Parts: sequence; C-alpha cells; structure tokens
Amino acid sequence: MHDSPALPPVTFADVSDAAERLRGVAHRTPAAASRTLDMRVGARVICKCENFQRGGAFKFRGAYNALSRLSADAQRRGVLTYSSGNHAQAVALAGRLLRIPATIVMPCDAPKVKLRATRGYGAHVILYDPGEVTREALARRVSQERSLPVIPPYDHPHVVAGQGTAALELLQDTRPLDYLLAPCGGGGLLSGSALAAQGAAPRCRVIGVEPKNADDATRSFHTGMLHSVSNPDTVADGARTTSLGRVTFPLVKRLVHDMVTVTEEQILAATRFLWERMKLVVEPTGSLGVAALLGGAFSRPGAHIGVILSGGNADLGLWSHHRVPPASH
Repeated sequence: MHDSPALPPVTFADVSDAAERLRGVAHRTPAAASRTLDMRVGARVICKCENFQRGGAFKFRGAYNALSRLSADAQRRGVLTYSSGNHAQAVALAGRLLRIPATIVMPCDAPKVKLRATRGYGAHVILYDPGEVTREALARRVSQERSLPVIPPYDHPHVVAGQGTAALELLQDTRPLDYLLAPCGGGGLLSGSALAAQGAAPRCRVIGVEPKNADDATRSFHTGMLHSVSNPDTVADGARTTSLGRVTFPLVKRLVHDMVTVTEEQILAATRFLWERMKLVVEPTGSLGVAALLGGAFSRPGAHIGVILSGGNADLGLWSHHRVPPASH
C-alpha cells in the first residue's frame, strides 16, 4: 500500500492570499455584541456573524478559495465533494459563480433546508445511507468513475486558508482579543482561525469548542494522538465529522491553545439565546462558542473574547424536535 502524497503546509500567508482572492466575492460579515451576554459571562464578547455569509455559513470562503485555484481542465470537468450540508451548499454556490459543475455526496438524513439549498444552487446531489457506506468511500468511487477532483469539507490546504479569513476579518475589525472561540468539526475553521491569530494577533489564544457527544478532536488535542468517532449523536450536525484530518490535526496540535466540550442542552440553550436575545438565526453548530461561555465550559472574567458564529442554516423545526432550555433563568 502506497503512502498518501504529502500535502503542502498552510501558513498565515495563505490566509492573507485567500482574503485577497475573496475580496468582493465573500461578504465581510458583521460583528455583534450583547450587553446581556457580557453580563451573563462576565466578559466582553464580540461575535463574528458568519450566519450572514453567502450560502449561510463560513464554508463559502474555503470552497470558493479552493475551486478558484483549480486548473482550467479541472474546472471544465467539474468537482466532487461530500458534506452533510454547509460545505455542500458552499461548493454548489462557488461552482455556480465560477461556472464549475458540482457533484455533492450527501447523507439521506441531511437537514432538508441544506439539501434544498444545495440543489437550488444547481449542484447534482447523490444521496447515500450512512449506515451502509461512508461518504469518503462513496466519494472515492464516484471520483474515480467520473475523473472528478475532490474538494473535501475541511482537510485541504486551500479550504483551511479560506476558512481562516473569517477570523482574520474579526481580528482586523475589533479591538485586540484575548481569546477567540471557534466551533470544531473537522478542524478547518479552527485551524484556519489559529493561523489567522498567529499572524495577525499572536497574543490571542484560540480555543476550539466541540459537542461532548462528538469529542474526537478534543481527545486528539489532549492526547496528541488522532482519535475518531462514528456517527455521533449531536444536534450540531456540522460537528459530526469522524476525525480531524492530515492537514488540520497538526495545525490544531501546534497552534490551538485549548479544546473544550459542551452538552446538547448547552448547545440548544445557546442557540435559543442567540435567536431570542440577539435576534440572530444561528444553527446549533454555530452556537458552540456561545454555549461554552453560557454553560461555563470556558470562563475568563474580564477578558475580551471573540466568538465565531459559523453558520445560520438552521432547521426552523428545531424547537419541535428538541426540548430546548429557556434562554435566561
């Protein structure tokens, strides 16, 4: 069996280059604050609203950065990816803008709002049963059959660099941050954010936040060895990834200051708080950082803390499917 080819390292220069490539294409999303949130957590908190990004999530940044760098021949043939939702939409939208055909492998239980949007952007969707085949195996087969390059959701240098531009903007647009909290699934946003902080704000410590039910990255970070999880049961569907990747794991180990986890109840309570008190429609995965603050998994009284709200592609039937704690006591 041959070793996989080495992947090029990702640096702060790549994040800066991605920011230039995305200028005028991706939205420079706003930052939002809440005196109620500050009072509840005893710190000054500023939230980067990637729920207002094109496609409804930060994923557009990495997808566009990666697709725009493909060769003319690869762009003509099209691209393939696999995703539960946000990366699927991002690749579909980027493909439409760049006139690159996109084929997306999605689980049959993907959130309907994300499935509809992916098809609406013009992508060809291949549904699969997660109980019968892994998305990676199916994507490899389809890629070989159709000679399509694969743009994975997180484990790709250009994707990581693109995702890091969200944190770079926040660091440029606000007063110096002591900490930056980022959701973690496969680690693309987290590792990109850590690269952005390393170059733009070296004193800012980056913290990754995961669901307790899908804590593979947290275990990997604390042990120094790659851990995995299979089909974790969490409302944060963007964090249901199997493990960190070959690109993201070394970056998380080297650049991230700490990892914390939050419960399902804390995720839902934070999501409700953002909807009701800050009037921000954020999906559960995007609420992970706020969940860590409100739930006490991360507490730094008096600090200036940035939080990336990673996306807003929420299922509006969320409250009918879950018992959601109230936003305030």
